[in-house]
Amino acid sequence: MTPHELVAVLEKHERWLKNKSGGSRANLTMANMEGSNLSGVNLAQGKLSGANLSHCDLSNANLSTADLFAAHLTKADLSGCNLYRADLRGAHMRGAKMKRAILREADLRGGALLYGGQGGKGGKGLDFVRSDLSGTDFDDASLTNANLSGADLTDVSMNGADCEGALLTGATLMRASMKSCNLARADLRGSNLSGVNLQGAVLRDANLTGAMLAGANLRNADLQGAKLEGADLAGADTTGANLARSADNFSVQIQQALHSHYTWINTNGTMGARADLTGADLSHIDLTGVNLSGANLKRANLSGAKMREALLIMCDISEAVLAGADFSAAILDGANLRGANMDGVRLDGAGVGWVDIKGPDGQPTGRLWAANLTGARLTGSSCVRTNLRGANLSDCDFSNADLTGAILSDANIRDAKFSGANLTGASLPPPPDPDDD
Repeated sequence: MTPHELVAVLEKHERWLKNKSGGSRANLTMANMEGSNLSGVNLAQGKLSGANLSHCDLSNANLSTADLFAAHLTKADLSGCNLYRADLRGAHMRGAKMKRAILREADLRGGALLYGGQGGKGGKGLDFVRSDLSGTDFDDASLTNANLSGADLTDVSMNGADCEGALLTGATLMRASMKSCNLARADLRGSNLSGVNLQGAVLRDANLTGAMLAGANLRNADLQGAKLEGADLAGADTTGANLARSADNFSVQIQQALHSHYTWINTNGTMGARADLTGADLSHIDLTGVNLSGANLKRANLSGAKMREALLIMCDISEAVLAGADFSAAILDGANLRGANMDGVRLDGAGVGWVDIKGPDGQPTGRLWAANLTGARLTGSSCVRTNLRGANLSDCDFSNADLTGAILSDANIRDAKFSGANLTGASLPPPPDPDDD
């Protein structure tokens, strides 16, 4: 298409949009406009299906509700372009610039094309074309309620983009940069987010069921209310993330074990069964205020778990991973935490001391059962006003921990490490006698 022909099409389209005589809707289907300067043009509702717009300058253009089905936009500049409700199914946008573009309610799914030739019945058939958006710059773009289901978004940049309510089911977002991206209420079921940088992103109430988040950066991300059932978080950095998974997001076996344990607790052991969750992956589970006393959590993964005000009396949590978990105001009296990884754990106001053993008649026997933290690692933990009275803390590592106001009287601290720890106001037992073997 020559520049003169293109200008004529644009002029008639402008008249058509304004309902003036002599106007006609722009029909640029399959047109070759590669490299054209279309900055600021108004092609709203235009027909550009299959058009070659590669390397075009479409910055600040108006393509709202335009038909761009299977259009070629490779390395095109669509910065600030209005693509509201545009049909971009099957579009090729590899390496395009979409910075500050408006893509609200746009359709960027794959699409089926009718093709001719020798294949298929009667020489025709359907060819499904997946939208290729890999390497595209979507920084600060508006993608509210956009449909990107199944799209290839590998290596894209979506920093600061607004994707609230967007459909991204089955999308590939490997290695994408999505810092501070708004993905609230977005549907990311089955999407591949491996290695994605989601630092500071908002994922409130997002659906991440079955999503791949292995190696993702979720530092300081907001995942409050997000659905994470079956999500793979292996190796993900969740430091500072607001990440909580209700029990409903875990396997049926884990849900049944918890329910049976609650029944066991509430009926004094006459019904239900003690929970045996040995080695279970309970990372980031939210069990705030629950009663799991007596449960077997040996070698379980409770990293990042929310256990505030929970009752975990006489629990076996030995060799478990509790890194970054929040046990503020929880009661862990008599619990077995031997060899547990508790780096960065929060135990502010928690009780991790001894418990009075009761006999079959329910009366105290006078025998105390102390919490066992032998060999546990609590580096960088917060133990402000934690009650560790009488606990076995031998060989514990409290390096750089905050033990402000903690109670360690009567505790066994032989070979415990306190280098760099804040012991302001802490009550400590007398130093162990080095001659006492």
